[in-house]
Amino acid sequence: MFKCKTVWDKLAPLARASSTLCLQNARKSALRHGRRLEMVQKAQMSSGPAGGGGENTLYYVLVGATCLGGGVYVYRTVSGDKERYNERMIEIASRSKQGPQAAEAVAEVVAESKEDAAPLESIPEPSSEPVKSEPVAEELTLTEPHVEEPLVTEADVKSPETEPVAEAPVTEPVVEEPVTEPIVEASIPEPTVETSIREPVVEASVMEPAAEAPAVTQSEEPLAPVVERETEPTPVIIAEHVPEASSVSESAAVSKAAPAAEPVEPTAAPSDVPAHAPYLLIGGGTASFAAARSIRARDPGARVLIVTEESDLPYMRPPLSKELWFSDDPKAIETLRFKQWNGKERSIYFQPASFYVSPADLAKVENGGVAVLTGRKVVHMDVRGNKVKLSDGAEISYEKCLIATGGVPRNLQVIDRAGEEVMKRTTLFRKIEDFRSLEKISREVKSITIIGGGFLGSELACALGRRSTDLGFEVIQMFPEKGNMGKVLPEYLSNWTTEKVRKEGASVITDAVVKNVSYKNGKLEIKLKDGRLIKTDHIVAAVGLEPSVELAKSAGLEVDSDFGGYRVNSELQARSNIWVAGDAACFYDINLGRRRVEHHDHAVVSGRLAGENMTGASKPYWHQSMFWSDLGPDVGYEAIGIVDSSLPTVGVFAKATAKDTPKAATEQSGTGIRSESETEAVAGVLKAETTATPPPIQQKEDYGKGVIFYLRDQVVVGIVLWNVFNRMPIARKIIKDGEHHADLNEVAKLFNIHED
Repeated sequence: MFKCKTVWDKLAPLARASSTLCLQNARKSALRHGRRLEMVQKAQMSSGPAGGGGENTLYYVLVGATCLGGGVYVYRTVSGDKERYNERMIEIASRSKQGPQAAEAVAEVVAESKEDAAPLESIPEPSSEPVKSEPVAEELTLTEPHVEEPLVTEADVKSPETEPVAEAPVTEPVVEEPVTEPIVEASIPEPTVETSIREPVVEASVMEPAAEAPAVTQSEEPLAPVVERETEPTPVIIAEHVPEASSVSESAAVSKAAPAAEPVEPTAAPSDVPAHAPYLLIGGGTASFAAARSIRARDPGARVLIVTEESDLPYMRPPLSKELWFSDDPKAIETLRFKQWNGKERSIYFQPASFYVSPADLAKVENGGVAVLTGRKVVHMDVRGNKVKLSDGAEISYEKCLIATGGVPRNLQVIDRAGEEVMKRTTLFRKIEDFRSLEKISREVKSITIIGGGFLGSELACALGRRSTDLGFEVIQMFPEKGNMGKVLPEYLSNWTTEKVRKEGASVITDAVVKNVSYKNGKLEIKLKDGRLIKTDHIVAAVGLEPSVELAKSAGLEVDSDFGGYRVNSELQARSNIWVAGDAACFYDINLGRRRVEHHDHAVVSGRLAGENMTGASKPYWHQSMFWSDLGPDVGYEAIGIVDSSLPTVGVFAKATAKDTPKAATEQSGTGIRSESETEAVAGVLKAETTATPPPIQQKEDYGKGVIFYLRDQVVVGIVLWNVFNRMPIARKIIKDGEHHADLNEVAKLFNIHED
């Protein structure tokens, strides 16, 4: 059909052109002579020279070829339609047969074909090439003789138990082994074969993936594929006889047992990991717990999930370097319960385990709650998809997220490069495990050296120094400054603090810059730049904290190049639904500018503010956090703002009394965590008087109690309260006001340092 149409498309323009030319010549001739043209005028249709013998040949060829092509096309179309009509009628007639008639037709066709069957060896292998499936009825072509086998549906062949089917005589040799190959079903038409093949009847409902047909041998016969039609689920059955019911069942069982490609199931998240958390807090320290408590206070039905790398529930870190070392209870190392300076006992954990809900039940509890997922680390953040990936591969989606990952303790490069033996004998003090490990070491070694003169180093030096008297080991503290807390306290007060540490039992080495550390003859040898050599059994490195910013890259968060930590705005917000609090936050202080603070109270304050802002408070950071340090039960200080020994300072001191000690302060407040006892109401009724000139610093050998002001551009930006407690709201208000004070001695009177 398409070929004829193509020929016609090519010849039609020529025929039309010749006809048009003939018509035009006829009209011209009629106009000239006034009569009809004679037949001789037809010669004008030719494009050749006039009078030629073949002038009309092209026209007759074109018209004749067109008529001939059309006739051939019509004949073939009619013949094909007749054949298809007959085939369709045969199919309809075969489907109308029921029960025994269908079986007899099948047996008759098979028996007739077996009379001229070829030997079994001559049966060719079925083609393994796939053929497109057609919804029309399949045909079985037999070469000798040609028989059109009617289709038999599954409904035509009744179960052998109810109606037996006639079997044709078996002339083939008996197969010794049963066929074990799986019966394969595929959406392909039946292959054309040259002889009949004995096949068992199979269930059309058994669907298995297509497989290659096995090679035919003397002892086994090839299995024809069972066709699963797209329009009707009934298979074409080519069989010499219907096997018994057991054979059908076995065949179906074999087919079901055929190997199939199992779908790969995605790795399921552990059962204790919730798939979604409305409030996700990364990190299990003080900032996370403060945020969780703040969120629940503003949204009582909130569901909060804390994910922490540690194996412990949220706990406070200050007692690890303070009160726990002074406990008389030998079980305190395991229970982590300690006595405060006021004698009251409490746990290092913020809340017992019963306070939290199970992470697996977080989505089920009626009124929400706080769940803690321990021993898991967030390794990747997808801020666009609002989900995180844990170290075990689990994923958690969130609505709002807080990053409170804190930091990791720094180490000296000379120790990192010293080798494995030195690292095995070095403690980076930070966690509960570090406290327990160092406490055990203090009972086994003869010498411990603390490198660092800051808050942590000085506190551990005092704690271990007092213990060394009872256990008989040596405690050495070394640092590059001229005195303890040399970067925070003014020089005169730093020198006084150094003497205080020595009185607690520690040997203090100032101006000590470590050049090399090695392990020789069972001892650690610390060589200083000035040539001094210190031998010890164990080293505690307390040289600062490195903020944890591992998630910055995957989350696309900015890290401050000057202070470190995640850079956030005054609302502690890094992105639209991500906040940062605690040691890892480099925030903008609306009074003092950009800062990063590494203290317990800052973790409490920033965590509380972040939690409020996560629930829609939109509050800026203006509340100045404080920090404190205790050098034993008798000497302690609290500080707020920017306390840097490089700034100008003014100190006002007075004689201390028995109640001017950390122990007395905790007895009055009822808690050893002094940031928890602050009250804002005290500062509201106090006003600073500025009438006199600042007095000179009182140089005393015994600084009992006092106030040290840190100035920048004649404005107070930091305050240290030395053995003055529960006055922090006053100091906070002074810094918040940011006023210029002419007489800081009068300002010091606001702290009542001169009262008995």
